[in-house]
Amino acid sequence: MAESTGATGATGLTVAVTGPTGTFGLALMPLLQDDDQVARVIGIARRPFDPQERGWTKMEYRRGDVRDADALRTAFEGADVVVHLAFLILGGGRKTTQAINVEGTINAFRAAAEAGAERFVYASSIAAYGFHEDNPIGITEDWATRPAERLFYAQEKAELEHRLQDEAAEHPQTALYLLRPPIVLGPDAVGAKLDVPAALAPVVSGVGAALRRLPGLPVLVPDLPLQLIHQDDVAEALRLCVVGAGTPGAYNIAADDVVTGADVARALGLRAIRVPGAPVAAAARAVAKIPFLPSAAQWVEALSHPAIMDTTKAKTELGWSPRHTAVESLRATFDK
Repeated sequence: MAESTGATGATGLTVAVTGPTGTFGLALMPLLQDDDQVARVIGIARRPFDPQERGWTKMEYRRGDVRDADALRTAFEGADVVVHLAFLILGGGRKTTQAINVEGTINAFRAAAEAGAERFVYASSIAAYGFHEDNPIGITEDWATRPAERLFYAQEKAELEHRLQDEAAEHPQTALYLLRPPIVLGPDAVGAKLDVPAALAPVVSGVGAALRRLPGLPVLVPDLPLQLIHQDDVAEALRLCVVGAGTPGAYNIAADDVVTGADVARALGLRAIRVPGAPVAAAARAVAKIPFLPSAAQWVEALSHPAIMDTTKAKTELGWSPRHTAVESLRATFDK
């Protein structure tokens, strides 16, 4: 166990972070850097980086892969809190993503528990709820997390939540915190959390500039509800979990405004031509049932029964509130 005495102690927390250079990590680290309750940060990543170059003076770099349980145990020595952010969304085959996302996450929790960490903080997803006809509008945290029929990413998230809860029951000394954000946007959303091939990164990051040169371009958009969140708002929720601001458990987080495809199009400078949501959802359900869809195409299932969460618990128990609207998050992603 670390020598630090926790959030209220004189020496402050030691926090280990896997995946510190992804979308979430890049937003979280400045908050940990500025938080007086955090004394030391251990950053674990597969590729070398220099924390000092980013101004992260509290961080010590450790090279490690979440598939290597021994490396995690060594890296987590002395940690009061472990924040697990290493996760693949796109990129790599199914075996690779299974090994990193599922087995790597379980490795991380077990290593954290073995190190005596007080808290384990994990970024799950709205996708853990699945996209089902009986999902209510305003899903609360006590609603069942159920695998999607076809979307492998959602299946992983639901499976992981169940497995982590089982692990936490076996290791009650390590409190489990789960955050469930929707689509995460912001200046680091492309090329960090999303594993975009280097050759395509300039194309993706230039979308906003191209759209500005084509104002009013008409585009068909489904009239379906959608939640978004800015990476900085995810980071603040993570920070609150790190310092133990709320009780352990799951928390939904999202921007306060629920948008539609038309709102997204307008935010990008396009002229939205609305398509009724019902036939789009029906078509998405049909496409999602096609066997052997590529991993990227599987995301069509998210249109079949859009999931909308209630974020009251995060606001009342964590003391969290979003600073960015969904529309602002869109602009922060593409206006670069």
